[in-house]
Amino acid sequence: MKRAIVIPDQHFPIHDESAVKVVLKAIEFVKPQIFINLGDVGEWESVSGHRYKRRKRPPLEYQLPEIDKEIRAVNKQIDRFDKVLDKVKCKEKYILAGNHDEWLDSFVEENPYLDQYTFRNACKWDERGYKYRVWNDVLTIGKLSFVHGAYTGLSHARTHLERYGTNIMYGHVHDVSRHSSTRLLDGNISAWSMGCLKDMSAEKNKWLKGRLHNWNHAFGIVTFFDTGYFQVEVVDIVKGQCSVWGKIIKG
Repeated sequence: MKRAIVIPDQHFPIHDESAVKVVLKAIEFVKPQIFINLGDVGEWESVSGHRYKRRKRPPLEYQLPEIDKEIRAVNKQIDRFDKVLDKVKCKEKYILAGNHDEWLDSFVEENPYLDQYTFRNACKWDERGYKYRVWNDVLTIGKLSFVHGAYTGLSHARTHLERYGTNIMYGHVHDVSRHSSTRLLDGNISAWSMGCLKDMSAEKNKWLKGRLHNWNHAFGIVTFFDTGYFQVEVVDIVKGQCSVWGKIIKG
């Protein structure tokens, strides 16, 4: 039997500090053997595809200091997770790049001589000991697969389940949802949407322009059995606290 902790979209440095602290404490308590980051690790506003939609992009000498600053801020937060993962001796670590993370790669495609700014290089994933997956490259452990997230809409959990046709866990849409189905040969299969760890306030998400949303703070604990089957626990974080196996964890 192995346990994994799965975290959804963090959007550093626009993260919810109390939610992140809850997960860090949960890692210490659960002591997982596997850690899976579902991506959108950074907000990456400095290289956002939307940022210069209505105005001219400035020269590189003006962009790079801002990009460097955001990279430092994101790495500082990743360091916090690596520190606690080292403490509990979790060696099996995965990073599944998200669409926001891919904005860094798009920036490098426009400036191919700046390869150090790819998401993989900027956040030092290989150096940190993570197994890297590009955006929506599927990771499968036992009978459960993981992906950043490919579909949105009201029925995104159902769509993920139908399109992938297997047990799948994903982030991307920031809400908590589950859809299940039964197949003749495979039995019951489900898709889990895992919420986010992002600051959900209107002040930090001005692009919503005051619209309400259905986002939730959460993370996952997955127990993998020797048979490949598994048990999923979706842990909701409510006002900076949660309960794991009878223990109250406060952020």
